[in-house]
Amino acid sequence: MELARDIGAAVLTNTEGLKVDVHRPEHEVYVDIRKFAYVSVEKHKALGGMPKATNGKALCLLSGGIDSPVALYMMAKRGVKVDAIHFHSYPFTSLQALDKVKGLRDIVAAYTGDIKLYSYNMLDAYTAINQNMNVSYTTVVSRRIMMRVAKKLAHDKGYDAIITGENIGQVASQTMYGIKAIEDATDMIIFRPLIAFDKLDIIDIAKKIGTYDKSIEPFDDCCSVFSPDHPQTRPLIADVKREEEKVDIDAIVEDIYKKGELL
Repeated sequence: MELARDIGAAVLTNTEGLKVDVHRPEHEVYVDIRKFAYVSVEKHKALGGMPKATNGKALCLLSGGIDSPVALYMMAKRGVKVDAIHFHSYPFTSLQALDKVKGLRDIVAAYTGDIKLYSYNMLDAYTAINQNMNVSYTTVVSRRIMMRVAKKLAHDKGYDAIITGENIGQVASQTMYGIKAIEDATDMIIFRPLIAFDKLDIIDIAKKIGTYDKSIEPFDDCCSVFSPDHPQTRPLIADVKREEEKVDIDAIVEDIYKKGELL
């Protein structure tokens, strides 16, 4: 209060035609006193957030869509060191789709610092599902396989949690039943920073950070390529596990994991 009084007096003494109105001022003078005094008359909102890597390490499931890059950005903003894990099904998904994901990684990395990108081919998993299971469970079973692969990578590389861009009710696998069934496949913490966002709110953030235009490039990811015509929207965990018993899930996960790449 003493500094405010003395600085205010100095401003009034050296400026004509001003008076103090603490309730409805036309101008405010901001003084930040550290080693030096920094004086300004405007404030510009910055991105905010917490220092990098002050809140642990996590893996974000990064697709080529709008949501997951935003989820990665938001968790990094909270001080989490985030790397990415991407699932594809080449040659059913294109190399352009993979380049799109690399581009999204690079855009977000401008805010977060270096982001490692791990890549895994899910083609064998989709083949096993289509040949042996009720295809209506394709989405939920494939997501459970992704969670198992992500868990193996997290344990091997020391990540503390998994991040997804899931948004409640947005697609068939993101119903409450679907999310519960997918989460059952791992014992790791799963952060879903976009869970209650409206799609337009997510798009606004994507445009703000520069990922939106890249995300809407017309290259499909494996989830959209192998999406069934009539997916289960209320999958029960017991039913999902019965479907998984028709194949050797552990062997599929191990084979996918050992063929992974760091891009």
